[in-house]
Amino acid sequence: MSAIKRKIKKMNLTTKIMIGLLLGVVAGFLVPSTWTGVIKASQTIGTIYMNALKMMIYPLVFCSLIVGIKSMGSISATGKVAGRAMIYFLSTTFLACIFGIFVPQFLGIGKGASLNLVETKVEVNNVSNILDTITNLIPSNPIASFANGDMLSILVFAVIVGFAILALGRKAQPFMDVVVSVNEISMKILFVVMKFTPIGVFCTILPVIASNGSDTILSVGQALLTTYLVIIVYAIVVYGIVVKFIAKGSPIKFAKAIMPAALNAFGTCSSSATIPISMRCAEDNMKVPKEVTSIVLPLGATINMDAISILMSIMITFFANACGIHLTVTNMIVIVLSNVLLSIGTPGIPNGQVASFAALIQIAGIPTGVMGIFISVSTLSDMIVTMIDVVGDMGCCAVLTHILGYDGKDKNKRKLSSSMDEVKDVMMDPTAVDVVGSVADI
Repeated sequence: MSAIKRKIKKMNLTTKIMIGLLLGVVAGFLVPSTWTGVIKASQTIGTIYMNALKMMIYPLVFCSLIVGIKSMGSISATGKVAGRAMIYFLSTTFLACIFGIFVPQFLGIGKGASLNLVETKVEVNNVSNILDTITNLIPSNPIASFANGDMLSILVFAVIVGFAILALGRKAQPFMDVVVSVNEISMKILFVVMKFTPIGVFCTILPVIASNGSDTILSVGQALLTTYLVIIVYAIVVYGIVVKFIAKGSPIKFAKAIMPAALNAFGTCSSSATIPISMRCAEDNMKVPKEVTSIVLPLGATINMDAISILMSIMITFFANACGIHLTVTNMIVIVLSNVLLSIGTPGIPNGQVASFAALIQIAGIPTGVMGIFISVSTLSDMIVTMIDVVGDMGCCAVLTHILGYDGKDKNKRKLSSSMDEVKDVMMDPTAVDVVGSVADI
């Protein structure tokens, strides 16, 4: 018995979620729909889990986004490498969101799906036209936005506060310390809640399967297959074009060079744990200088969320169609922009995208009862998502190596410019001037 307990403790969270998912599916098929007491008890536990998940979503998203904006400001001061990396990551994330929301709309995934969710109440955001959306972006009462769960207003308010903190600098540091503390507290609470995710997934998927049977499995399988196909097509097309036409390299050679890092990311489901291998592949195989890899790869592991953004956008479309919620073009634009902002503030904890998706469904007006299904799909696609995000980081390295002149004839010019800058810095140093003066006197 003790050996079994030790094995369970050694399991990572993803494995435990997979086991909870499989047991929930099996139990859903075995439990007859007439066993209302069992189904109701499962729904109650699932609701408790989702309420615990939602409890810290608003302070976490607010504080994480402010911390992300503050770190962006700090990073930009380190030079053009970080600044251009930020532009690259935000641009590809924006493109990924468009891929993820418009392609599934064209394919019509989720239409005809029947989902008997834990929570059936739908609070649809009234986004009638673009002018109303713009008008409601700025919250007249931020406290009311938090109380009413107006996620879009909270995001905009966080952006405003974040840039105000950047503008004030040291004067805003006391408030920034509070934000960082609240962010750490929120992540700690969420981290503890996430430990109960296997039970939460079991209890949310069981009543869905018991009520709908194989129809739910087929619908979720369709969404999962679509996720894999869109992510793979996105990686081949977008990263292939980026490497070929912007980095001026060979996509085939690029794929061979990054293969060890990509396979490690696929196996470990952790882009952060893959950083050492990514650095070795970039520096040894792609000839990327350390001054690029040392900034781009850690930054990418934090904010590059291309594949996760595709996953969340696809699932938003799937759940909207399954729940009979019509997403207008304005809705989709708002969701895309919110997805990009949430990618900056995605918590750096296992399955951190769960928190971001919980915030996103509030904006789309989708019931929180879908969270169990999302966690299941997210877990099953975690390997491909992590791998593609690492490929995107390596693509950024290739682009910046070419743009900044590290890969060719501009290299000597860069070295000469760097040397002149060093000489200039030395000459402007007062201690250096004193030394030169002393030597002249001698």
